[in-house]
This record gives sequence, structure tokens and C-alpha cells, in this order.
Amino acid sequence: ERPKDRLLGGLLSPEFDEASCLRNYESLHRRCGPNTELYNKSIEQLKSNASTRPSECNYVVWLESGGIGNRVISMVSTFLYALLNDKVFLLKLPDDFHGIFCEPFPGTSWILYSDFPIQDLDGFDISHPQIYGNIRKNNLLRNDMDAAKHSLPPYLYLYLIHDYSGFDKMFYCEEGQRLLRRFAWLFLKSNRYYVPAFFLNSEYSEELSLLFPEKATVFLYLSRYLLHPTNSVWGHITRYYESYVANAKQWIGIQVRMFGFAPFPFERMVSQIINCSLTGNILPEIVEEESAAPTTSGTNRKAAFAEIYLLSLSDALITSPFSTFGYVAQGLGGLRPWLLSYDCKARKKVDIGSVAPYLRHCEDFPHGVRLFD
Repeated sequence: ERPKDRLLGGLLSPEFDEASCLRNYESLHRRCGPNTELYNKSIEQLKSNASTRPSECNYVVWLESGGIGNRVISMVSTFLYALLNDKVFLLKLPDDFHGIFCEPFPGTSWILYSDFPIQDLDGFDISHPQIYGNIRKNNLLRNDMDAAKHSLPPYLYLYLIHDYSGFDKMFYCEEGQRLLRRFAWLFLKSNRYYVPAFFLNSEYSEELSLLFPEKATVFLYLSRYLLHPTNSVWGHITRYYESYVANAKQWIGIQVRMFGFAPFPFERMVSQIINCSLTGNILPEIVEEESAAPTTSGTNRKAAFAEIYLLSLSDALITSPFSTFGYVAQGLGGLRPWLLSYDCKARKKVDIGSVAPYLRHCEDFPHGVRLFD
């Protein structure tokens, strides 16, 4: 029998303690996951509309927004949020996401079942009265509120989509995080990668430094742990790999995203890709410039994630700017992850790319930031 590889082929640091961190989270998820006694008890409390208070099992439920790239980066962000706050991470799984990912936590499930008592989870938007930002705006929720003295809502919506307000952004601040820990149920909708925000929160700095001694690898570690392709998706990946790539000495991935709000001739895009490849010594100079027709992308989400995974296996990767599809491929492959964030500190606008030595602005999206070492 082969010896146990406790460092997962070098993925984990030699300082990794098996009795801590992710193993502890897996134990929490087994105790509190769907259909457990503690989960059912929490559901009954939710049905009664009773005032909330922290309990042994506290939950954050991810709600989808955007395309597959936006969904993946927000899933990874929300999982880290759960990890840092001892919350159980659950998914309100979209219909077109079934059969893409395996269950990541042993002996339990991460899927919120269809008989969940709150049925309008997909329909809430920025105007919903029970969104955290709106409640804070109307001064119905304050930091000095005590669950023993005040009637707090049984749950809260968190709206972290790109058009969110300054009150919604209070989620990122230390006082906002302390307040949210008083709620047993949080429902979070996002299309963003908000992991860098946690590195600016002093309450998380020590744990994050232990989890991620190399900050540029945060997305790599989290996504490789959380996102496991199903057999069906893995079949797409292996069939393509064995047919076209297995015998290649070097594999170059190219991902092109065309945006409707910024029309750009495809032929011109191809020309730029070739010029970039030659300048960066990625492709040899024998490449001939010729027009190529864009491939059409279907609506099959399994094929889309298979394409992302295949791109992540490239030796070199060229991606379109402002494309979360490309960001996920880069992050999964540990090639060069681009990380988007927010601006929040001291109730005023700041240059978020200058407040910490490990944050820099993204080259393709200057309002966002990325982590680096």
C-alpha cells in the first residue's frame, strides 16, 4: 500500500497541521450539514421566524449571479468567508450547475435542498428591504444591538454584486463582520472575487497568514480543494487531452472573450493575439497570419467548465482582459491569478492598491486589485 501523501503532492505546506483548518471544517460540515439533527433544528428555528442568535451551527448560503466564471470566483470567496467565520458553506445550486462538481466535503452535502423554507432566494435584488445594506442604511441594524435585548431578523441577505452600495460594502469592514456573526443564517449573492478584502481585516490577518504563506496562491489552493469535476466533466477533459495534447512538448492556451459593450473585429483580435504571442516568445515565428472564424459556445455548462480546466493545464496561457472565464483558468492552473476587490476603509474613498504591500491594481481592470508576494 502506498504511503499517505499528507501534503497532497506538494500542494500543502510542510507546516500543515492535519488536526486544524480544513479537517476541522469538514468535521463541522458533517455535524451541521443538510439532514443532520443540528441542521433540522436550525431549520425549525428559521421557520418559526424567531430572532436570530449564533448557535453551534451557523450558515452562509451562496446564491449565483453571472456566468460560469463569475460563479466560480464568488463560490471560492464565499467558502473562504465561511472558513474564517466557522460557518457552514451551502449552495443554492442553479439548475444548469447540476452534474458539474462533485461533493467536496466527505460524508455530507453542500447543496441546499429544494424544500428549504425560504423560497424566494433567487429573486432578491439590490432593492430588497432585507438586504444588509438597506437595513444598515435605514439604521435598523446597529453594532450596539444585542440579540438578548433587541429583536434581530432571523436571517440576512448580503448583496455583493458589482452595482452594490456603500452600505453593502460595510460587509467588508471589521465592525460589519462582527455584526454578521450574530446571525445563524446568511444568504450571499455575488459575482465578484472578494477574497482580498479579508486580507485588509485585522481580525483575519493571523489566520490568513497561516493558511496562505504565499498570498499569490490563494485562489489556486481554495479552488483545487473545493472544485472537483464530476466524471462527466472529467470525461470531456481527458478525451480532448488524449486526442490533441498528450504528445505535445508544450501546450499554449488561448482564450478569447468578445464583449457586446465593446465591439472589436475578430480578425483584429486574432492579429493582436499573434503579435502578443510572438513578442512574448510564446509562439515560434513560423506562425502565419490568417483569418480564423470564432468558435461558437453552446449553453452546456459542463463543456464550459471542461474548457476552463483544460486552459488551466496549459504551459502558457493568453486570456482576454476583463474575462472571469480566463481569470478562473489562470487561478486553477496557478499561472497568474487576477483578483478583483473593492474600496472600503475609514468611510471614505481610498486607493485600495496602496494600502497594503501585498496588493496591486489589476493591469486589465485598474479598479480591482490582486494579491501577490
